[in-house]
Amino acid sequence: MVIKAFIKKFVILIFSLWTVVTLTFVMMMSIPGDPFMQDQPIPQEILDNIHRHYGLDQPLYVQYIKYLKGVVTFNLGPSYKYEGRQVEQIIAEGIPSSLLIGIQALCMATFVGITLGAIAAYFRSKWQDHLCMVIAVIGISVPSFLMATFLQYVFSIQLSILPVARLESYAHTILPTIALASMPMAFIARLTRNNMIDVFEQNFVTVAYAKGLTTFQVFKSHVLKNSILPVVTYLGPLTCSILTGSFVIEKIFALPGLGGWFVNSIMNRDYTLIIGITLFYSTLLLTVVFLLDLIYPLLDPRIKSSNTKMVKKGYYG
Repeated sequence: MVIKAFIKKFVILIFSLWTVVTLTFVMMMSIPGDPFMQDQPIPQEILDNIHRHYGLDQPLYVQYIKYLKGVVTFNLGPSYKYEGRQVEQIIAEGIPSSLLIGIQALCMATFVGITLGAIAAYFRSKWQDHLCMVIAVIGISVPSFLMATFLQYVFSIQLSILPVARLESYAHTILPTIALASMPMAFIARLTRNNMIDVFEQNFVTVAYAKGLTTFQVFKSHVLKNSILPVVTYLGPLTCSILTGSFVIEKIFALPGLGGWFVNSIMNRDYTLIIGITLFYSTLLLTVVFLLDLIYPLLDPRIKSSNTKMVKKGYYG
């Protein structure tokens, strides 16, 4: 049954990626205009030769089939704007800095968010709870681009502690990471607090107190473990939020990541680069969701037990 479930989820993953590629391809090709027509008009003869060189003179379905074959063979085609460069080369060039900032922000948002939420739930209705929730409200209310500007002004311009932009050392990643992690960290803190308070009111917690366990022991052994699953569920949307939010953050901090490439590709109508970066981010996001689906039964055996019962009753054929 485990292998069957794995195959089913993997097929859904592949179908989702195909849907993303197809929709992105169709939308890009339906946009009016020409990627080679910029500020100055190009003679029609030269434009026809360029279209013939890139295969844009062929029917749309032929271009689509060729692009699908390229995706399967990890050949995303040439960039229309940056002559002589392949899309996969540009993505490989921007991945390191984007993943560095993204992974740091993801780890920071998860760790700090769970910590703040746990402190708020443990000290419910006390000043520690109010302080943690004030921090969470600020994180939710302030957009990431405004947080980034504020951090630059305070820590770079006024205090001169951290560099204002670029990516030349690890110190350059601190402010972008904080700016990118602030909003998802606040969501995780509120989610963790609410879940833990609900778990505190469950019957098994009352039984644990009746056995003579202290509040800290109950919190560590029962409440924390049973409150973490909704946070894991949120990691999928959290990854999407951090990835899309990195576009603006990378622009503000002048980071050489995929965000800058993506924004420039839209402005330049570089269709192949737009589709390639969209496919990369979609693959990353759907892979995270796929892995989370596999991790759920490990965190909560009741999910595996429930799925097994449904299979036996014939709900999954």
